[in-house]
Parts: sequence; structure tokens; C-alpha cells
Amino acid sequence: MANDEKTPRAYLYSDTEPSEEQTKRLEAFLERTYRQVIPLRWTQSPGIKDGFRLEVGSDVYDWTLEGRVRQFQERLNRIDNSEQSVIPLIRRVVNEFQPTVEREEKGEAIFVGDEIARVRGLPGVQYGEVVEFANGVHGMVQDLREDSVGCVLFGANGDVAEGSIVKRTGRTAGMPVGIRFLGRVVNALGEPIDGKGAIEHDAYRPIEVAAPGILDRSAVNRPLETGILCIDSMFPIGRGQRELIIGDRQTGKTAIAIDTIINQNRRNVICIYCAIGQKASSVAQIAANLEAHGALQHTIIVSACASDPAAEQYIAPYAATALGEHFMNTGRDVLIVYDDLSKHAIAYRALSLLLERSPGREAYPGDVFYLHSRLLERSAHLSEELGGGSMTALPIIETQAGDVSAYIPTNVISITDGQIYLESNLFFSGQRPAVNVGLSVSRVGGAAQTKAMKQSAGSLRIDLAQFREMEAFTQFSSDLDEVTKRQLVYGQGLMRLLRQDQYKPFSQHRMVILLIAALNHTMENIPIDDLLKYREALLDSLEGKYADICRRLDRNGKLLDRDKDLLLKEAKDFAARWLHDGGAAAEAGEQEENADGER
Repeated sequence: MANDEKTPRAYLYSDTEPSEEQTKRLEAFLERTYRQVIPLRWTQSPGIKDGFRLEVGSDVYDWTLEGRVRQFQERLNRIDNSEQSVIPLIRRVVNEFQPTVEREEKGEAIFVGDEIARVRGLPGVQYGEVVEFANGVHGMVQDLREDSVGCVLFGANGDVAEGSIVKRTGRTAGMPVGIRFLGRVVNALGEPIDGKGAIEHDAYRPIEVAAPGILDRSAVNRPLETGILCIDSMFPIGRGQRELIIGDRQTGKTAIAIDTIINQNRRNVICIYCAIGQKASSVAQIAANLEAHGALQHTIIVSACASDPAAEQYIAPYAATALGEHFMNTGRDVLIVYDDLSKHAIAYRALSLLLERSPGREAYPGDVFYLHSRLLERSAHLSEELGGGSMTALPIIETQAGDVSAYIPTNVISITDGQIYLESNLFFSGQRPAVNVGLSVSRVGGAAQTKAMKQSAGSLRIDLAQFREMEAFTQFSSDLDEVTKRQLVYGQGLMRLLRQDQYKPFSQHRMVILLIAALNHTMENIPIDDLLKYREALLDSLEGKYADICRRLDRNGKLLDRDKDLLLKEAKDFAARWLHDGGAAAEAGEQEENADGER
């Protein structure tokens, strides 16, 4: 009890004074419930016309007509509406409804400001529980103390004032979920913000749940293809994996995530993009780009913009994960992007400092590691007994001046199964995506690659690492031997081939063809400036001649030895024709040859 006296006092409110018999029954109820004799004091309340309202410390018992109606409404709200008609269910609830003695806990707001409120009372409230203020504003308990609790507010601060009555709801924060959320943009509370009307939900899930245990998981062994050559070949991502995308501001982190979402077209993967602390105009542009490339229909955007309250930015990734878990638990594959968790940690730090928690390193609270670990651990590949669904996470972290050793980056690196590091120098030199081969890694590796990709990628990563090292070593040297010069030209060609335009993910067969041609040195003599034009011409040529091999690669990811020999021979012949006839002439001749074949 939050009461300074040893024995709490009971206050009874009603319009008319209770009879002697009613008083005895109430005193017996108090003694039975609290196991002590509690003085009962009656106060006339003209607003209560029917029944009684009993308050004992922070506990409230509402036996008024209004209280019984509220009980009935709450019972109706718990109806399972999965059946086609709810009329029989409502009829049964009406027939079976019996008012019960329900104890409510109430508190009082003693401080309100900056999106938080401190409440006195509510002795039984739990961490993470939603509380309701008298004017309908909701908050979530984030700080428990002996004499008060701290809440973050969802809504305008002006609607809550000191002295406002606060009630427990007995439930944690939740998120409406369902298939109708696909193609929509919602806020952190599940409310649509795209102007397309209300969304019917199938269920209601708590935003915070325990992550699947070890026995509930399967190994990560199925690829989730990004369509980005340098990632799928060297740092493969598996379904159920957590791969961090990390780099400085404006280095293409979001572009990689959006291209991955676009590449899931017709792959039966549900995508969720969670924007945390982004500009509203940026989120609108991402939605427009996804729609233009046919990807919005299998995507849900959960947005907590920079202008939204810090509380909504804090719960946004958990709400998005609840949406993803709804589909994962039904056996579906889900891809979820958190853009970005740096701003999520900043929002949490702001709330924690306002709640007067002790600041630690870089002013973050001590539990900031747990903030992200309990979020990312919920991504998994479930066992067959649980449906075999998966949720793959692509968290994004923004670094300052390339410092991956800062507090939040090191925290998230230690939680995830690998990272794709984007380097500013590469980006500004025109290498897009600007993936640093030396610092990037996938801890799942070849287990999440198709056989064709594993056979084709070969020594790509080693060759690139050797090139970067040799390039740094020889940049001040003017006298190079022929072997070193050839290695430098070969490495420069590989780097140029890995350049890829945004919104143009490669299919499996295109990546395999390019890797076979490049790693077998068929492009060594092609001028660097012509390589991208040559790449497109080569792909068009081989796709026309070996369409059946391309379809087989896309369908089952297997590369037969004879298929590899055919592709390699054609790549060598095409390079020879290109060099002999000149690039444009070879390309034109190839197009005429394909047209004749079709006729």
C-alpha cells in the first residue's frame, strides 16, 4: 500500500447513506480482503446515483451503474471476432454476464512534462504496463521506485496535468496485426498515416515478448537474396539471420535495405521497414519508390518520424517486430529493416534522462545493451514443429567519422551475426555500394548460399582483399613489374564490376554469369571505362543463348559442370569478339544474331 499510515482508511462514496446492513457487509468485505479491521467513512457524492464506489488507499472498487457498464464493455471487447458472425457471441455474453467485484488501482500524477509523467500510487503496477490517465491519454511504465512510478506518454502532454487520476489497465503495450497491413504505412501504435482509411486487424500482439529459445530454432540455411552482387557473393544473408548495415551518414545504408526489399518481389517474403527518427519526407519518398517498383504490396512501413514523441520512437521497432512475429508464427518468411537503431538509442537515452536514471557511458543508461539485444534476439528461423517461419533482421547503425568502436556500434556488432560496413572513401570515389571487403563479414557464410553462388564466388573476396592491400602498398611507387600491373588491373576490373545502380537488383543467374566470367579472367583486356557497358552486353548475350540454364539457376540454384563450361566458353568468345570488332560493333552484331535466331 502506498499509504503513510499502518492501517489504511476506506472511503465510501454514494448519493444516499448506506443502510446498517450494507455497512456491515462492506466492513466484512474489507476485513476479509485486507485481513484487518479497516475504518469505513461514508462521503456523500451527488454524482453517484446508483450503487457505491469504495476507495481503500490506491485500490478502487466500482459498484456503480457506470462501473458495471464498463465491465460489460470490456467483456465485449474480449470477444474473439474470428468467426463470420459475432451476433451469437454477443447474445451469449449478454445472457451470461454477471457483475463481479473487481479491484482497480488508481494513482495521481505528481509531475508532468517533456513526454513523461511521474505517478504516486499504483503499488502493484509492473514494468512495461500501460496506464490510463483520466482524459484518455495512455502511458507506459518505464521506471519503478518505492514511492512513485515513471511513465512515458503516448499523446500530447497538454492533455495531462498534475493531479490527474491514473488507472492500471493490467496489460502491456500491444500492436494490432494482420494481413491487411500489407501495403500500408502506420505509426508506432498501429494507426494508419497514409490516408487510405482504417485497417482491420486479425489479432492484437504485445510488443514485448520473450525471444524463441534454442530448441524452438532451426539452423540458418536458406538464403535471403539481396540482389546485390557484392553482398550475395561474399557476405550471404540467411533467412533468420541478423546482419548489421553500418557506416557513416549518406553512404548508402538505406539504399541496400530498400534494394533488398525490392528483390523480394515474387519470392513470398513479407517485408517490414521500420523508420526511426527519419524525416517524414524521406519515409514518403521510400514508400513512393517501393510502390513504383512493385514492392509496396508485400511491405509494411512502420514510421516514428523525428517529429514524433520520443516514446513512439522508442516502441516503434518493438511494434514492427510484433507485426513480423505474427507472420513468422504462421510459417511465413519475414524481412525486417530497422532504420536506424542509433536514433532508437538516442530516443531511449532522452527518456531515461528525463526519468532521472543514472547516466553511464556517453550518457546512455546501463541497460542500453539489453535495449537492442532483446529486440534482435526475436529474429529467428523457427523449427519445423513451430511452422518453419523465419524473421531476418537488417538493423542499421550510423557511425561518426567511421568510428565502429563507439558504444552503440560495438553493442550491436556483438549482438548480430555479421556486418556490412560501408566506407565513405569508397562511396565518394564512385564505388556504389561502398562495401568494405576487409571489415564486412557474415558469420553464417556459405551455409546461407546456393550451390551455384558458392561454386561461382570462389576466390572473389581473397582477390579483392589482396588488391586493396597491393593498391595501398604501390600507390607511391612508379616502377611496377608486369605481374603486379596485371594484378592491379584485374582488381580494378573486379571493383568496377561490383558497381550496381540503385533499384536494380540482379537475379541469381546474372550474378553467377558475372562471377564465372570475371574470376576466370575473361575481362582482363576490356578497358576499365567500358566494363559496365560490356557487362550488360555480355549478360544480354548469354541470357538469349542459354535461357534454359538461366531459368534453372533461378529456380533451384544449382550449377552443373557442363553449364559452367558452356557459360565460360561463351564469355571468352564474347570477349574476343568485343575486342576484335570494337565494343559497339560487337554489341550491335550480337543483337542482330539474336534477332535472326528468334526469326
